[in-house]
Amino acid sequence: MSAGPSGPAKRCTVAFALPERQYLWSVELPAGAPIAEALAAARSQAPAALAAQVPWDSAAVGIFGELRSRSDSCADGDRIEIYRPLGGDPRARRRERVERERPGAKSRR
Repeated sequence: MSAGPSGPAKRCTVAFALPERQYLWSVELPAGAPIAEALAAARSQAPAALAAQVPWDSAAVGIFGELRSRSDSCADGDRIEIYRPLGGDPRARRRERVERERPGAKSRR
């Protein structure tokens, strides 16, 4: 890794998943770079068709499953994740599925 104006560089991985496939981009950044810079570096590597599907500016982001702000710093080796919004409340979907699958179930509503 090379050294930049703000010290030695760090390497991070940016991850995004669609239902059918996961995408990973390895990015090299200055030591003090925030998550936003990692996302910008990954965006520049993504093919145009895929880049249009990734919510680079609007999605929640995190590091190793922990929500973070785009202005937060990331460390060497971090996995920066771009989260897709859920299609609905998972608990509500599970309750609906159980009600459908339960034999002779009556609606509580």
